[in-house]
Amino acid sequence: MEVLFEIIKAIIFGIVEGVTEWLPVSSTGHMIILQDFIRLNVSPAFWKIFEVVIQLGAIMAVVLLYRRRLLPIKKDDDGLKIKMGTIELWIKIIVACLPAAVVGIAFDDLIDEYLYKTGVVASALIIVGVMFILVESLIVENHNVDKLSDITYKDALLIGVFQLLAAIFPGTSRSGATIIGGLIMGLSRKTAAEFTFFLAIPVMFGASFLKVVKYWISGGIAFTVLEVAILVVGTITAFIVSLLVIGYLMNFIKKKSFKGFGWYRILVGIGIIIYSIVTKS
Repeated sequence: MEVLFEIIKAIIFGIVEGVTEWLPVSSTGHMIILQDFIRLNVSPAFWKIFEVVIQLGAIMAVVLLYRRRLLPIKKDDDGLKIKMGTIELWIKIIVACLPAAVVGIAFDDLIDEYLYKTGVVASALIIVGVMFILVESLIVENHNVDKLSDITYKDALLIGVFQLLAAIFPGTSRSGATIIGGLIMGLSRKTAAEFTFFLAIPVMFGASFLKVVKYWISGGIAFTVLEVAILVVGTITAFIVSLLVIGYLMNFIKKKSFKGFGWYRILVGIGIIIYSIVTKS
């Protein structure tokens, strides 16, 4: 019975990850909060890897849905051809990854120790929520970048700087930070969201690789059979849910703004603060 309960918890975590990875509401923040309410019966070392690696399930959903646009080669009657536009897009994605990659490698341990706290998550949720409302109210209709190919290398680098906020402060939301950065750079909602999706691929693979290598170097990784099952179930669930959420988000932003997500973030952040005060008093 205990094993069944842990598997059910893994499914819940997978659902939350699959939903929040793509909506600009902070998947890491929600995972930290969920762990306070529905604690997995796992080792601290496993949890640190689980909260990152489970995101690979969500990333694979993007790879599957956008596989034709992401592959730099195509096949036609004359054989294989290189898609120069796709190669250029990947170079821009790498440029956007550089700021967060440098900081993540250099300060990953410090960020884990001092910033993965409920108070930091709540504050980041509120601050970025306010930013969404302000950006949508002031500048979002002034976009002039309607296609991924129109993104400049300068745009990509500056969007990467915004992503840096998410790398430092849990609760900021990687997708939220990059979408806000994209909107400020003049990207349309659709273009900002798509660039965020593609940017997540190297970021999440890199973050997962970094976590695994770090724990391997620190003494190896020895997980129980139950922990492996939890990771597999959570990852597969995140993949399935992400397939649905990505389509929903793209349809949503064609008709409405991101303001609703901003208000949601503010309410959740305030709720976390109130909960923390009540439980500590």
